[in-house]
Amino acid sequence: MPANLPAEAKAAWLKVMEAKTPEDKLKALEEFLSTVPKHKGTEKLIKQVRRRIAELRREIQERREKERSLRSGGGSRLYVSKEGDLQVAVVGPPSSGKTALIRCLTNTPLQPDDIPFSTVEPVPSMFIEDGVYVQLVKTPSILVQQQSDVNVITLASVRNADAVILVVDSGVELETVERLISYFEDEGIYLYQPRNYVKIERRGLGGIQILGSGRVVGKTLNDVKKLLNEYGIYHAVVYINGEVTLDDVEEALYIERQYKPTIVILSKRDLYKPRGEVLEYLNKLGIPYYEANLASCDISRRSLLENLLRLTGRIRVFTKPIHMKTYMEKPLVVKAGSTVGDVANQIHSSLVKTFKYAVVWRRENFPNWPKRVGLDYVLQDGDVVEIHA
Repeated sequence: MPANLPAEAKAAWLKVMEAKTPEDKLKALEEFLSTVPKHKGTEKLIKQVRRRIAELRREIQERREKERSLRSGGGSRLYVSKEGDLQVAVVGPPSSGKTALIRCLTNTPLQPDDIPFSTVEPVPSMFIEDGVYVQLVKTPSILVQQQSDVNVITLASVRNADAVILVVDSGVELETVERLISYFEDEGIYLYQPRNYVKIERRGLGGIQILGSGRVVGKTLNDVKKLLNEYGIYHAVVYINGEVTLDDVEEALYIERQYKPTIVILSKRDLYKPRGEVLEYLNKLGIPYYEANLASCDISRRSLLENLLRLTGRIRVFTKPIHMKTYMEKPLVVKAGSTVGDVANQIHSSLVKTFKYAVVWRRENFPNWPKRVGLDYVLQDGDVVEIHA
């Protein structure tokens, strides 16, 4: 990118953006693809569009099978519906230890594949720690050197998840890790917090606005407006982090980039010693990692949960009914920065209307040192809340 597309293709892409249903979007994408000239500058774009077309076809097929109650009769699920407090996609190369990790963290009697790549659809299980329910979704082994149906399913599962666990051998070479992370990045998925990032949200009014801490190098707001106007976009918010180019802004129209918080599990620690360059690379990207011996389930469950909550910006809030002496063991998992009012509304909207006050404790101090607070009080991880209404 940029693809230097003709006006016909830009007009066709506008139809893609305006399509409401999967069927309409599929038709619009196929029409758009027919207008894209084939040359080196469009290779990446064509790859992205074909991948999205494959996803939509599977999504439409799966929905039709569900409507006919014939899901078990054929076809693989594109992704798993979310359950629990968080959904985490477990990805990695074949025989890296995905199944072993899930068996260590859950009660699922999942067996390793006898034949690599024999898992062809996502498999859910539940990891429960400190009252938090984390849905782990084992995905088909990723193939970074070729496009395949299993890659489509794995990518769809990752996009649907709140976070990712990438499992690789402790002895993995740096080149392999770089190739895995680059593969996801090429597909529009960052496994690390990107420094330079563009996201475009179309609006009904307001013209073209640029928000965020970044800037378009060497260009002005008028240049961005002109580019978006060429695609028939006259009202949008362009979020920019870091320093980007006008080409990056154009690419953001075609590729919906996502950041998926990721933890790397370096498995088979009993067999291999992690390479220093791999650990240095992960540290540079800011991706936390665990060296684990999954054969003996030597991995800290609590630490893993704490990292998942931190990376996804979640906190645990424990509720205490007025008539009980202690708090409920199952916490509410809410976004960091949530207030007492947010929690009250999540429990029941009527609590906000009839709210009088709340009492808050730190869980490690409970039942000592209570604090009386109002709806706007910002909660911290581990707070215990008693709402009076």
